[in-house]
Amino acid sequence: MKSKRVTFIIPIMMVVGIASIWMLQTGYSEIDLTIRLFITFGAVVFSGIISYFLFPENEENKRR
Repeated sequence: MKSKRVTFIIPIMMVVGIASIWMLQTGYSEIDLTIRLFITFGAVVFSGIISYFLFPENEENKRR
């Protein structure tokens, strides 16, 4: 994995994780904490996978 991809993927995963925890805490506080953490973990992994495929490795070479 290229470092350029990682510079986009890691922050996106962090933003999704923070937003997911915040949204689940404020809107669905009756759900158990472990279930909320599982949902957050799934969202973080899913966003990382999607971001990995959306940001290609050789973006500079394709534009020229």
